[in-house]
This record gives sequence, structure tokens and C-alpha cells, in this order.
Amino acid sequence: MTDTADTTSVQDRLLDAAEQCLGAKGIRATTVLEVAEAAGVSRAWLYRHFPDKATLLGAAIVRLNEAFWAGSHAALAEIGTLDAQLAAGVAIGRTAYDEPGALLMKLRTTEPDEFAACAGAGVQGLVPDLAAFWHPYVVEARARDEVHPDVDTVEASEWVARVLISLATVPGNTLDPDDQTAVLRHVRRYVLPGLQSAPGQ
Repeated sequence: MTDTADTTSVQDRLLDAAEQCLGAKGIRATTVLEVAEAAGVSRAWLYRHFPDKATLLGAAIVRLNEAFWAGSHAALAEIGTLDAQLAAGVAIGRTAYDEPGALLMKLRTTEPDEFAACAGAGVQGLVPDLAAFWHPYVVEARARDEVHPDVDTVEASEWVARVLISLATVPGNTLDPDDQTAVLRHVRRYVLPGLQSAPGQ
């Protein structure tokens, strides 16, 4: 086995251990020594790969974040229309409290300052993350004439993000977010018209 493979293997073990400790204890209570012990390496060996706790936990958080978004993109890859993608997005949002989304959500809400310090600007905000996730789908939908050609896709993507967060997480009296047929009907009746209207109307 090469040195590069050895390094990758140790880093993966350390990140796996960091995720376990984060899930059990959170950011503040997790120590470098605990992560090293969980990974089966010495603290000195851990410091050869990660110079400090923030770098180590930040790398674990970034890996969780990438896994969540990659899984979400994979779920939408075979869906060809924006309305169906948005309805599927609500279903994905309903699983945000499953792994890896659950740990990200927990850390974001219970330790926001520590999360921001470890994660960096790239994964600090749920709305910006989700807006960036939806932007290529809105752009593609505009190219298919499903969205008005004059719509600002960046602004529209943030609106979509806010709507889907609400649909997936805020209880209501008229829509069951776990009923995909009802969600699709709601998206077609209320969400798509907003994207299909000329700006300023």
C-alpha cells in the first residue's frame, strides 16, 4: 500500500470517528483525544493529518455536507420536469433529519457559532446552500420554457429554497407533506405560477 493510500485511509478513519463523536457529543464537548481514540490512533498521529480541532471537525462537517447534497442530486437526476423535481425536493427535505442531514441540522441549530467556526462560509447557511442546490434546476427549467425567460434565476432559486423549507418542515392544515400527489398538485397550483409570471407582475 502506498503512503498516499495510507494517508487517505487514516484520514477517513479520523473523519469517521469525528462524525461519531459529533453525533454523540456535539462540537464543544468533542475533544481531539476522543476522536483519536475512536479512530484507533495516537493524538500525535491525528495532528499529522489535522493541525487542530476546528480543522478536523470542519473537515468532517464538510464531508457530511457534500454527502447530503450529492445524495439529493442523485435523487433528482432522473426527473425531467421542475414541478416533479420540486415535489421530490419536499420529500428529500422530509428526510433532512435522517443521516447525514440530521447531524448537520442538529449542529447548525444547537451550536451555530461553533458550527460556523468549524464549517466555514461554504456550509454555514441552510437557505444559501439550498438556493445554490436548486439554481441549476431553475436554469434548466427556464431553458425548457417551464419558467418565465425574464426570471432572475438566482432570486427565484432562493424563493424556491424558502418555499420548500416551509413545505417540508412547517405543519399546516391543508397539505400533507408526505402525500406526494398532494405536494405535486400544490406545486403546480401555487409554486409554478410564481415562476412562470413575468417579473414585476
